[in-house]
Amino acid sequence: MRWFIPLLLALLFADVSAQIKNAPGKELRIKKATGPIVLDGALTEADWQTADVAKDFFMNFPTDSLPPAFQSEARLTFDDHHLYISFVAYDDLDTSPNIIQSLRRDIDWEGNDNIGIYLDPYDDYTNGFYFTITPMGVQSEGIISNGGTNDDAFNDSWDNKWFSSVARLGDRWVAELSIPFKSFRYNQKPWNITFVRNDVKRNQVSSWIATPVAYIPASFSYAGKTVWEDQVPHAGMNVSLIPYVTLTTARDDDGQASAQSQVGFDAKVGLTPALNLDLTVNPDFSNVEVDRQIINLTRFEFGFPERRQFFLENSDLFAQQGFPDSRPFFSRRLGLISDSSGATRQVPISYGARLSGKIGSDWRVGLLNLQTREKSALGLPAQNYTVGVIQRQVFSRSNIGLVFVNKQSLGLGEYDSTRFYNPSLLRKKVVQGREVTRLNRYNRVIGADFNLFTKSNRWNGDFYYHRSLDDFATTKNYSYGAFLGYFSRNLNVFVGQNGVGKNYNAEVGFVPSLAVYPGYHGGFVRVETPIFPNSKKIARMAPSVEANYTALPDGTLTDYAISGGYDINFKNTAQFSANYTDVFQRLPEEFNPIFPAGDSALLAGQQFGWREFNLQYNSDTRKLFNFSLNSTLGGFYNGRRGSVGGTLSYRYQPFGSFSVTVDYNDIRLPETYGSATFLLVQPRLDLTFTDKLFLTTFLQYNDRFNNVNLNARFQWRFKPASDFFVVYTENYLSETFTSKNRALVLKLTYWFNL
Repeated sequence: MRWFIPLLLALLFADVSAQIKNAPGKELRIKKATGPIVLDGALTEADWQTADVAKDFFMNFPTDSLPPAFQSEARLTFDDHHLYISFVAYDDLDTSPNIIQSLRRDIDWEGNDNIGIYLDPYDDYTNGFYFTITPMGVQSEGIISNGGTNDDAFNDSWDNKWFSSVARLGDRWVAELSIPFKSFRYNQKPWNITFVRNDVKRNQVSSWIATPVAYIPASFSYAGKTVWEDQVPHAGMNVSLIPYVTLTTARDDDGQASAQSQVGFDAKVGLTPALNLDLTVNPDFSNVEVDRQIINLTRFEFGFPERRQFFLENSDLFAQQGFPDSRPFFSRRLGLISDSSGATRQVPISYGARLSGKIGSDWRVGLLNLQTREKSALGLPAQNYTVGVIQRQVFSRSNIGLVFVNKQSLGLGEYDSTRFYNPSLLRKKVVQGREVTRLNRYNRVIGADFNLFTKSNRWNGDFYYHRSLDDFATTKNYSYGAFLGYFSRNLNVFVGQNGVGKNYNAEVGFVPSLAVYPGYHGGFVRVETPIFPNSKKIARMAPSVEANYTALPDGTLTDYAISGGYDINFKNTAQFSANYTDVFQRLPEEFNPIFPAGDSALLAGQQFGWREFNLQYNSDTRKLFNFSLNSTLGGFYNGRRGSVGGTLSYRYQPFGSFSVTVDYNDIRLPETYGSATFLLVQPRLDLTFTDKLFLTTFLQYNDRFNNVNLNARFQWRFKPASDFFVVYTENYLSETFTSKNRALVLKLTYWFNL
């Protein structure tokens, strides 16, 4: 009996624990509200009192075997026009303040206490939306792709119109959300739904549906099901019009000043509850946050993320064909171009139309057409872009799709290279036995993709084949790839292979390797073995090994790298990683690794091998003062490289923060090749006076390109999704701080629901 009774009690406790682990598919009943819902954080309405409660949250991180220190509850109801969500987040507010980075919309999810709803309103376990709120009432919303299987599946750049209120009490904080049905797309069927809370001050992530620590708790594989006791409203066609007006004054280094005004508009037309038409006429993106510069010492172009609203909804349909290093469509090719100094310049857009969404239960479609105007200063004629994608869901979450991309340059003469000299337009072709340089008037890509996602999140993969079409080549114009990944609690394995023919040309895509290789094939394998120790300080450790290679079409090996690493996640949110890499490169073409400071270039055919060691540490992000540091030391082609960088941040909670990011590289090559130091300094001041008034000042000093960029942006969100911006930008020479150009932009946008 001495052993039997404790064993019986343990089994009973285990059974109770298992019962409160809400399993995928758990139902949440939703009734239509019988009266008005007032957003006040009080939850006194009768509809809240009788609503079904999503409760018994369970931890996902740092352990998946316990409930969280403080529980949460969620309730849903609706009327003819709005979906209402209420959250009760139990907490010890009287003794321990929340972690709130700032009052700015679109919070950094990892750095702020928050709770949110994650919706798959198509019931396809693939695409959806999320809406989150902090204890200070700061809103964030975004779109979800690929079922939320990885961090890249969540895009917070998407913006829309909704309402909320938060009440802070001693033992809990209560939030009420009102989301217009017109603000997101959905089907008339059960939705997959879950709720996730990030309790940063305790470094605990919990969710309504218990999710193993190996997977993201907001993924739709670990979601419940809505049961609508009353019919979901049919939103039908709805139209939102977002006009804008800008006033711009500018001055160049030659002293010439200019002033201009501009008007345009965006529009969203909900053709069906699941199919949306985005329209833009004469758009202006001056208010979009400036790109964060990097010191790129590789041979390859760096791809910055897309932040412009027009391109975001259902962006995975257009942007995720192929592999990250071989995309047939990259939206930043439209309306943006880099000049000789590496700075991003805008190309004026006349109009754009973008249809995207679901047709029925298994089909998704995307169709985009956009027209840019002539920009002779950048060597660009007027151009028209068309992209079409059709995708069919197969199995539980996988899909197969076809893609078509077309770029057409307009108004060109046969050899008009004196007027339009941009290298992207010029190609070499053999005509009657001799090689001539002529303009590329059109470029097209067609292809097929199969994306594998199992319902359990254990397997995913990507398989594709694309071909380019133009007036220059009909052979060796292919791009192909295959990737397969396996994910479990203690083992993650990634294997991939891809290749590109030497004549493959995706001018609207992102294929940086073709600027380096005359066609190639390559592969990689990576193995991680996560460990979740029974420790008071360490939450997760992950040793890993990785190998990758690249070879020319004739089989000549040009690159390989073998690396081993060790990552540690601490329970106080700090992180540490160490990585060792053995590198080999055989240059397929001439390369100057320290441009613009190098004296000589490395020659095609030269071989180099070196080893490098990297360390990185991120401190406890919950502290008002926190930092990250990284350092790399080792060889670099025929010399050596040492680098150090990091970010120092101080947060004045919740009204803003000041940070300084530094990246310093010291490169020492033999005397004939030269040596150089490159310094990038990025101070950033982010002030949030209220949840509607924001000021960001961002300075970027980059001595590699002899440039200092200042960007200051003031934003007043005077109504939901309606803003007034004041944006000032100026570029200086880094050596003398002499102004090269400057501009001041005033922009007003207003969101009308028609």
